[in-house]
Amino acid sequence: MDKENLSVVLHSPGDLRLEHLPVPEPGPNEVLLQMHSVGICGSDVHYWQHGRIGDFEVKKPMVLGHEASGRILKVGPGVKHLQPGDRVAIEPGVPREMDEFFKAGRYNLSPTIFFCATPPDDGNLCRYYKHSANFCYKLPDSVTFEEGALVEPLSVGIHACRRGGVTLGSTVLICGAGPIGLVCLLVAKAMGASQVVISDLSAERLTMAKELSADFLLEVKRGDAPDELARKVEGLLGSQPHITIECTGVESSVQTAIYATHPGGVVVLVGLGSEMTTIPLLSAAVKEVDIRGVFRYCNTWPMAIAMLASKRVNVKPLVTHRFPLEQAVQAFETTRQGLGVKVMLKCDKNDQGP
Repeated sequence: MDKENLSVVLHSPGDLRLEHLPVPEPGPNEVLLQMHSVGICGSDVHYWQHGRIGDFEVKKPMVLGHEASGRILKVGPGVKHLQPGDRVAIEPGVPREMDEFFKAGRYNLSPTIFFCATPPDDGNLCRYYKHSANFCYKLPDSVTFEEGALVEPLSVGIHACRRGGVTLGSTVLICGAGPIGLVCLLVAKAMGASQVVISDLSAERLTMAKELSADFLLEVKRGDAPDELARKVEGLLGSQPHITIECTGVESSVQTAIYATHPGGVVVLVGLGSEMTTIPLLSAAVKEVDIRGVFRYCNTWPMAIAMLASKRVNVKPLVTHRFPLEQAVQAFETTRQGLGVKVMLKCDKNDQGP
């Protein structure tokens, strides 16, 4: 094991550095991991560019990264279910206390939760990282480290589809064909959706969506009227979708989602946009369309790993770029420019494979 811990550290907006930090020592119920694969998320890039997301502001140096997998090197004395050598996917949100949200099984809503790479909590884009053993999940031999890292975005899709009530025979509209829109597509089909329409500005991303089993593609142009786009969705499906999953956060797209959804249906808001957004609330009210928010996920890792192990879901095509940890700044710039779909950083210098 190295004596130094190469880490990707954000100091302030635009100031991203590679630094050597101490190798951590696991506590009683923690494990020390040799990190293998860490995906770059849009939130990582947003912190890098702007230094904050909503009320979460970078006020001191913070290690980035929260889409991650690795191999266990050490276990704390209280850890019974894991051992050195185990390959694991890491759930980045760990409750700090047994509050009302923890008791209700909705620990993601706890205001005191630890979450990797959300100020002031450090993430895991580094060589060595310690984490709660209860939030590390063993990977079957058939699931790669990269798939393990993609359990995190896949979990967003699972949580969104659960919130929307996607089930056998559902018709679904997904607004946005970025990484989160694509995992929502994969999960919706795996959960039994009969037809899925996906929309985006990018023809390239829609091509990827088609390869991942989207039934209908809707290329959007800037300035398109939301009500007109809603009519196009209905024309493609032959009826309005039961569930719409909005993954962009763009005001006009949220408006399209509400106009498009079938009376009695559900709009799930996954994308984060402006704090104040103008929406056709009357349309939602008279159609009895439920509008449901999504904040990360909870209780999703076992289902996501099972989906990958059974090959019901294939996330491998999402990884379009790979960089060694030493080239993290180039990897972040690639993501910022919107090139490809998912950029993966390889943290183990002796194993750069998937």
